[in-house]
Amino acid sequence: MENTAILWVDDEIDLLKPHILFLKNKGYEVFTSNNGVEAIELLKSRPFDIVFLDEQMPGLSGIETLIQMKNLYQNLPIVMITKSEEESIMEDAIGSKISDYLIKPVNPNQILLSLKKNLENKKLIGEKSMQSYQQEFRSIGMEIGNNLSSGEWKSIYRKLIFWELELEQSRDSGIKDILKLQKDEAGKVFSRFVEQNYLDWVNGRSSDAPVMSHTLMREKLMPLLDENPSVFFILIDNLRYDQWKMLQPIIEELYRVEKDEIYYSILPTTTQYARNAMFSGLMPTEIEKKYPRYWINEDEEGTKNQFEGELLGEQLKRFGRDIKFSYNKVLNLTAGRKLVETLPNLISNRLSVIVYNFVDMLSHARTEMEVIRELADDESAYRSITVSWFEHSPLYEIIQYLADKRIPLVITTDHGSVKVDNPVKIVGDKATNTNLRYKTGRSLSYNKKEVFEVKNPADIFLPRTNVSSNYVFSRNTDFFAYPNNYNYYVNYYRNTFQHGGISMEEMLIPFITLKAK
Repeated sequence: MENTAILWVDDEIDLLKPHILFLKNKGYEVFTSNNGVEAIELLKSRPFDIVFLDEQMPGLSGIETLIQMKNLYQNLPIVMITKSEEESIMEDAIGSKISDYLIKPVNPNQILLSLKKNLENKKLIGEKSMQSYQQEFRSIGMEIGNNLSSGEWKSIYRKLIFWELELEQSRDSGIKDILKLQKDEAGKVFSRFVEQNYLDWVNGRSSDAPVMSHTLMREKLMPLLDENPSVFFILIDNLRYDQWKMLQPIIEELYRVEKDEIYYSILPTTTQYARNAMFSGLMPTEIEKKYPRYWINEDEEGTKNQFEGELLGEQLKRFGRDIKFSYNKVLNLTAGRKLVETLPNLISNRLSVIVYNFVDMLSHARTEMEVIRELADDESAYRSITVSWFEHSPLYEIIQYLADKRIPLVITTDHGSVKVDNPVKIVGDKATNTNLRYKTGRSLSYNKKEVFEVKNPADIFLPRTNVSSNYVFSRNTDFFAYPNNYNYYVNYYRNTFQHGGISMEEMLIPFITLKAK
């Protein structure tokens, strides 16, 4: 690769002239040194793209040279070349973060392959991903056009997320735009699919009804409780499936993923409805009827999710699991650290539930705080900041502790969120709820073609706040905006992450079963 500068350090550098000539003929700049001290001085004098370093050198050894080079330039790729295959030497080199290692005698093609792998890896992966997606683009498009089942929609969403994460490494903005258009088209078709089937799903009239919020614990958690003496159930509020896929490699260092599943959130896709439904095993009006003291309506004062632990206990009893369980909700860093300290007291429970509220706070903070908007400017950055939080959070410490104790683990969520960009006008009175993705009230005015309208809330097991109340849900990337102060409202909320409506991102959410390694 033209203009790529290589530093090759070997005490027998004269014997490597054929290799060096080969690289120069390929367009590489090659600088040489026969000892570690001189190589370090060369490194200080000018920039290099990669270093080939002999492991066995007199004076300053290869490992010692490596450590000093890494102290100077932490991200410099260094390829260790060694005569020895001793495991301890390799462990020392790998522990010092080498990029690659080769066993002598090396041939020119090995060197060339190592160069391409280390210097052009991202570019090559990006190009390969781009070509592969171009081949699959037509296939996904044809699938979206078919009359898909609830399970097939999960498969489509997995594919779109896979390509979204793969193409992050591509520098071609054009292919990313094509994927965005395909994902948007899928989102519109998915919204129509939900509208056509949702009433049948929740009323037990469809053989294609997926596992949903209110059936999740019965279908997925109860069997795990029957198979294991102890289970930890961690719910990360507002965790999307793409965010889970970013966290997965970190967690897989500790746990093996047994099942990577997707289930459907109920509507509205908000904590008040979806999470209460999950912990109770009931739809909202069923909770209101069966446990009126545990349900708080939209127009009532108080936190809407303050009885999750009680609802969980009732559900366990209804399904014959009158077991010892704990419920903990973590709303801030202090609570997270305190929970880490109490973990030894929890592991004797048959079931330990932890609700961890960070991602949801992140999405709300991104709406309200300019600095967070800049840090999480797009989907990729939103995922990245989630990973950064997790790696430094008490939650990661909790999972490390549980892995050490070999306790089975579930990671899931109550709903996801979608980045909104298309305003839909709506008018409501002062009693109308404030959520941007769904509205309920008695005096709502809107274009029926732009929303999913449910005139009788009881049809989808939602409570009425008033005798004439109805519900409307926004689709895909739409959000509701009032005509008053319309431009200010639209500019403030456009490109923020919201939840409550119908989209793949909000409704198709992870349920992950893990076993400690």
